Amino acid sequence: MADLRDHLPGLEPERRITDWGRSERAEALVDRTLYEFLYHYWFRVEVHGAENVPGAGGALLVANRAGLVPFDGAMIARAVRQEHPRGRSVHLAASRSFSAVPGLGALLTKLGVIAAHPANLHRLLYDEQELVLAFPEGGAGAHKPVRERYRLRAFMESEFVTAAVAAGVPIVPVAVLGGEEAAPVVGRLATRLPISPPVPLPAKFLIRFLEPLRPQALSLAERDERELSERLRGVIQDSLVEMLSRRRSPWYSSSKEHR
Repeated sequence: MADLRDHLPGLEPERRITDWGRSERAEALVDRTLYEFLYHYWFRVEVHGAENVPGAGGALLVANRAGLVPFDGAMIARAVRQEHPRGRSVHLAASRSFSAVPGLGALLTKLGVIAAHPANLHRLLYDEQELVLAFPEGGAGAHKPVRERYRLRAFMESEFVTAAVAAGVPIVPVAVLGGEEAAPVVGRLATRLPISPPVPLPAKFLIRFLEPLRPQALSLAERDERELSERLRGVIQDSLVEMLSRRRSPWYSSSKEHR
């Protein structure tokens, strides 16, 4: 079979694709074009605490859902690749419904997005010792009106925390400012479908990686998924409140305001 593989045709003979369908070539292309522009020039991303992300081994990154369009996920992943001393890659766990969208599902898979299935999470965190980014607020977090921005919804999707506890990996809370202004919900179509500007607004992104929680160091009661989810939610919410109190403008801020 190894000999036959060399004779099989391929659209990208030199490509590198993981078992998850992640394409190194496609990801690099999008990263150096679209993500590079958004990260440095449009959102002007400012990062603090990148060293709190483990340099080796699996870890779950848990962030607030910021804005209708998920620019936050791409910017967090770019921040870990660029600002972390080890420059690690991140898998983004998304709703399993994304794969049903023609074309979009295949593209997201090539960029490192995985379906948020418990088996996928366990394999990445425990077996492959990778980083996984999750937004436990789910769709409710993306549909908040402007007047409720940065008020975290309950963590409805607990499989992320359950998988991290079962794998025994650290959980890193991540607080993100800017996404709510970049892609705000400005109205609703037929009272249900949220409407956002067709082009993201140039809000300044502030990403803060907080101290990791380590399930192994917690008591059995503290490892309860509801208890731990509420604890993570509280930590992120407190950080957002502090960051908002220091922020002078969503369009511009100095690094001294958020240290």
